Order: sequence, then structure tokens, then C-alpha cells
Amino acid sequence: MTRLLSLALAAILAVCALTACTPGSTSEFGPIALLLPDKKTARYETFDRPIFEERVAELGDYDVLYANADQDAARQQQQAESALAAGAGVLVLDPVDARAAITIVTAANAQNVPVVSYDRLVAGGEMAYYISFDNERVGTLQATALVAALEERGLGDAGILMVHGSPTDSNAARFREGAQGVVDASDLRVLAQYDTPDWSPDKAQDWVAGQISLFGDDIAGVYAANDGTASGAVAALRAAAVTPFPIVTGQDAELTALQRIVSGDQYMTVYKALRLQATRAAEAAVDLLHGREITAETEVDGTPATLLDPVAVTIDNILETVVADGFWTIDDICTPAYTAACDAAGIR
Repeated sequence: MTRLLSLALAAILAVCALTACTPGSTSEFGPIALLLPDKKTARYETFDRPIFEERVAELGDYDVLYANADQDAARQQQQAESALAAGAGVLVLDPVDARAAITIVTAANAQNVPVVSYDRLVAGGEMAYYISFDNERVGTLQATALVAALEERGLGDAGILMVHGSPTDSNAARFREGAQGVVDASDLRVLAQYDTPDWSPDKAQDWVAGQISLFGDDIAGVYAANDGTASGAVAALRAAAVTPFPIVTGQDAELTALQRIVSGDQYMTVYKALRLQATRAAEAAVDLLHGREITAETEVDGTPATLLDPVAVTIDNILETVVADGFWTIDDICTPAYTAACDAAGIR
């Protein structure tokens, strides 16, 4: 009898591990599946997941089934299949590969499970809601800041590298379009361009290092599509002692990026209100769990959509943006290694 009880308890615990259920949960609904794409971009584990889960918990007794694909589209497919098999009532999906994820959406549609396309737009299928940022504007903000900074240095016709995002990320194409439009309208010379597989900082660093061997000090700026690729670019530039140090862009307002901005290694980043994004996604997921229709400010490819506004951040407006919003605190940014630089920038 004791052995049977132990086996039964083990089976219950296994189910709870899969569906993120908690002892005493009385939810009458299936879990909400939150499927995020990677761990290399710091935002997902630092902000998106905890904020989403926090808001869902505030709204009621709902279980969240979380999985991170770690930049593996096949793994994300398996995670989605597991979520649907576990009875997920809603999928909140940030796809590793926008095209491959069509299969996930199709499978969910077949089971009448609504899908929220989160941050990146799936390339097809029927989705209930899409929430992201104006991604073309992100690229526009990055390139505008790059052009203006180089012109201020008297280098308006200088050479730059362009380090784009992952070729499987639908947002990366939008960032590129926005940036390319600004660069094409300027007098800057694009020395070389690169699509960074998996948004890998290491691959960005290796590529930039190779370009330095070709172009050396002719590199006046680096358009880096996010803070991860910016970190790789900065590491390569520092290792090669490129002088004067180039203007480097970024995106996501990662803590290490803000510290690079304070220390002068990175010129700018793009702040996106991730708390608002994750909160609205959680609210939409709960509404869909209850069968309530989602209405939104606009539509993208026929899907109700919310596109939030990105904000360019330089050393001049860190206090008015990421600090004022509580995204990071001064103490977060101005650790002992950065105290002097923060003081010099008036960040205190």
C-alpha cells in the first residue's frame, strides 16, 4: 500500500512540474503557457518572465507553464507541444524562428487554443493578439543617434560596421529597415554588414574582430542591433585598441549596456517599456482564457496589436528614462567600479 501511495504521489509531482501547478491551486482553467526564445538576451529572464508571472498572479489563481527555448526552434516546437498536451488554455509565444513557429500556431489553432504573439510576430497562422514595439522605429532611433554623434565629431562621411540581429528573428528585419533608411540618407560609408546568428555576442565579437583586421582605425562607428551584439563589438574594439574609440549603438537598456554608456564604451541604447509589455500580455492571456475578445489600438496583418514606443537613451537622459521608470536604480548602475564615471556624468 505504501509503495502504491508513493507512486501516486510521484505521478502528481511530475504533473505539477510540467504544468507549474502549486499545492492548493483551485484554478478551473488550463495553464497559460509562456514560451520565450532565448537566454542570451538578458531581458527575458530578468524582466519579461517575472513581470508576466507577477501580473498573472495578481489577476487570479492561474497557473503559468514557462519554457525557454534557448535559441532552438526545434526545442520550442517540443515545448509548445508539451504545453498543449498539458492542457494549456493560451499560448504566449515569442518565436525563436518566425517562420518555423507557424507550425506551433497551426497546432494551437487546431485545438482552439488562442495564441498571443509576444514581442516577435509569427509569420503566419491565426493569432488572437500581438504586442511589441514599433521595431522599425527602434532601428531609426539607433541609426539617427549614430549619424548625429559622428557628425558632431566631424565624421559624417566616415566608415561604419553594421551588426544586425538574428536572421530568424522577424524583429531584426524591422530594426535593419529602420536603420538602413537613416544610414542610406547620410554620407556614412558602410564598410561591411553582418547578420548575427542567434543574436550571439560571441559571434558578433568574432566578426567585428575580423573586420578590424581589414579596416582598422577606419571604423568610426558600429551599428549594433542590441546590447548583446554591442558587448561583442566593444570587446573586439577594446582588444584591438581601435582609436579613436568608435560610436557603438545598442538596444534593450541592459544593465551592462548602461554601465558601458557611463564609462564611454557604448554611445546609446534603446529603452523599451518591458514592464508594460509583459503586463499587457498577461492581461490579454487571462482575458483569452475566459473567452473574452481582445481589442487593441491597431492591427498588424489582421491581428489586434499594441505597438509600444521605444526611447533612445544616452548618458544625457539615463535619469529621465530608465531610472525614472524604475527599470534600473542608480545603485544598480553606479556600482563601485562605475562610481567615478557616474559622478562625472552627474548620475547620482
